[in-house]
Amino acid sequence: MRLTDVARVGARGLAARRIRTGLSALGIGIGIATMVAVVSIPASSKAALLAQLARVGNMLTVQSGTSFSGAPDPLPGTAAGMIRRIPPVQSASAVGVVPGASVRRTAAVPTVDTGGIAVVAADASLPSTLGASIAHGAFLNAATARYPAVVLGNAAAATLGIPDLREPAQVYIGSTYFSVVGILNPTPLSLEIDDSVLVGTSVAERVLGFSGAPTQIYVRAAPDQVGPVRGVLAATTNPADPEAVDVSRPSDALAARASARGAFNGLLLGLGAVALLVGGIGIANVMIISVLERRTEIGLRRSLGATKTQIAGQFVTESLILAAIGGGVGVLLGVLGTIVAARAGHNPVAVPAAAAAGALIAAIVVGVIAGFYPAARAARLAPTDALRASP
Repeated sequence: MRLTDVARVGARGLAARRIRTGLSALGIGIGIATMVAVVSIPASSKAALLAQLARVGNMLTVQSGTSFSGAPDPLPGTAAGMIRRIPPVQSASAVGVVPGASVRRTAAVPTVDTGGIAVVAADASLPSTLGASIAHGAFLNAATARYPAVVLGNAAAATLGIPDLREPAQVYIGSTYFSVVGILNPTPLSLEIDDSVLVGTSVAERVLGFSGAPTQIYVRAAPDQVGPVRGVLAATTNPADPEAVDVSRPSDALAARASARGAFNGLLLGLGAVALLVGGIGIANVMIISVLERRTEIGLRRSLGATKTQIAGQFVTESLILAAIGGGVGVLLGVLGTIVAARAGHNPVAVPAAAAAGALIAAIVVGVIAGFYPAARAARLAPTDALRASP
């Protein structure tokens, strides 16, 4: 018999038992879908982290220690200007926490009920340095920074109960009402901005008693010069006491999260392999039952001249086709599951080709191995014994 004949006979044998074939293929498919999904879903999440890392990997933050009261110590007033003179520095934006300024929705709210929101004096270049975007309204500019106007961090807006700016909104800071002119989108690498209300430096000095000294400086450096810039920032910021200056790279946390995404892949792949093994045992069981049910067919074919190799090849082929169907269905289910998970998490869809191909090959290998014993048992049946044992 030619290989095409063997394949045709095997396919007909499976088609005659559709429900059993479908259930057996489903067992393999579940294992394959699990293996594809546990590799692809973390890969999608990791791709989103790496994309974010590429956008903010060249950002550094500069700040000093804290005072005995827990408030951040101010940096030298000239620090931001000195940092901007470092050739690889693309931009530097200074912010200063306004001590003692409480933020409330209205004057009727008790002074102690501020929700932990800080008041931060900032300049107009902050969004471009942070890579932040505006969800509603606009950021401070040369005009609004001089008047009682604020931009809310995303978390601060939620705390104050101001989800958008479809209606004019105000907040009460100190003893003055400030108009809300903008709301930022979340800034995951600068949570302190997310939990703050931002005001212009000039109005903070005039109305809120701000000293004008920054407490933190965000620095954007040329991507290939981040290390050298980081090395000189402390001495540039505070030449008199560089040890008191802390320089950090917020994207280091993203890099750590990206590397941790695959930490549990081995365990999850192990669970998928167990499901695949159970599916393979199911195929072996189905093929053994098939051999017992088809003794008449086996005996008749042997009597007509079919060799043991041809009989064994028929059952191995059936097992292979069954596993291939289950593997194909499993890959599709795994890809669909990855797409759903990625869309739900607002991540790009990333399905490694090696994972899909490897899972399909694994299914076929398991199917072939599972078919060896039933095929050998069918080949060992003597034609007379098979026909005699048939009802």
